[in-house]
Amino acid sequence: MAPGALLELLWLASPALPVGGFSYSEALEAAVEAGLVTHEAQARDWLLDQLQLSLARADLAVVAAAHAAWEAGDEQRIRALNDWVQLTRESSELRQQSEQMGRSMLEWLRNQSEAADDPRLTLLGQLKPPTWPVAWALGAVRGGAALEPALLAHAFGWAENLVQAALKAVPLGQSAGQRILAALARDIPAAVAHALSLDDARRQAFTPMLAILSARHEAQYSRLFRS
Repeated sequence: MAPGALLELLWLASPALPVGGFSYSEALEAAVEAGLVTHEAQARDWLLDQLQLSLARADLAVVAAAHAAWEAGDEQRIRALNDWVQLTRESSELRQQSEQMGRSMLEWLRNQSEAADDPRLTLLGQLKPPTWPVAWALGAVRGGAALEPALLAHAFGWAENLVQAALKAVPLGQSAGQRILAALARDIPAAVAHALSLDDARRQAFTPMLAILSARHEAQYSRLFRS
């Protein structure tokens, strides 16, 4: 990759990107409350399962499809992918997370000085509202990232955010968090390969326990995270 494209991709994947990803645990906090995640090994296994069963089969597959659609200027495909994300979120708070982060990504892209005349941003703004995987894919395309590196970066950014959530919610120490992140990093290439193998018929968002815990989290009495 060209140095500029690599730096753009690292920027997009950073938890410091001002889109609010740090404020979500994606039901991990509810799993802690339910006694399902109480120590490092359980947190590691929970996130590894989520990577393979949720992220790889849904969001990463959408990012891959949206990356191609943005490159091709396929408006119909972009709208269909955005609709799919909205329709398949399994709880209210998971849908709100995707929509809030998608809107924030749109605003961040609009604030880039070279973005003013990009018609793709106009299309993204017309989606009601844009969702996170679709909006993030546009950021990767605009930065010149190839497909596979973009998916690896997206997955690692997700992993960093969720490990930070585990540190706060379980709670865990920094060394435990680094061991969990190392385990996720080892599995991310296989998750990306799986996402790239999925067509529309095989892409799916079906994680019942995650959905139940997310729904419980919406009414959880004491919580740190928005989801």
